[in-house]
Amino acid sequence: MANTYTQLYFHVVFAVKGRANHISPQWKEELYKYISGVVRNKNQKLMIINGMSDHVHILLGTKPNCNLSDLVRDIKANSSKWINERRLVSGEFRWQTGFGAFTVGQRGLKKVIAYIENQEEHHKRKKFRKEYEEFLKTYGVDYDSDYLFEPD
Repeated sequence: MANTYTQLYFHVVFAVKGRANHISPQWKEELYKYISGVVRNKNQKLMIINGMSDHVHILLGTKPNCNLSDLVRDIKANSSKWINERRLVSGEFRWQTGFGAFTVGQRGLKKVIAYIENQEEHHKRKKFRKEYEEFLKTYGVDYDSDYLFEPD
């Protein structure tokens, strides 16, 4: 649309089903490149991606016509298919249902990028569940801790 200018950023977080440690250091960079391609093919911008063996953090720059739920659904569906077709895990790889998405302002980009870059160091001190609950609290998201990451 002519004369429409936006800067929309989302910090997206999602976990492996059951928070299993299935993402291997041997192939995680290939996975991240694949996910980057999915985002690019949807005409959105992946700013940074990183994570741990049981979850992924992505900073996305989106256009105003982006349906974030559809984009994350496509990222998860295509990446799990990619993992399963290559038989990178024993059994079937699946992502946990749902995701967390948190808006990021221009002033907060450097901080979020540094946070995502330093996942390995960060998780030496804090487990994923605690990290995720802190995001939900910080952003004022109502949730019931009894139902976080339940099997679906």
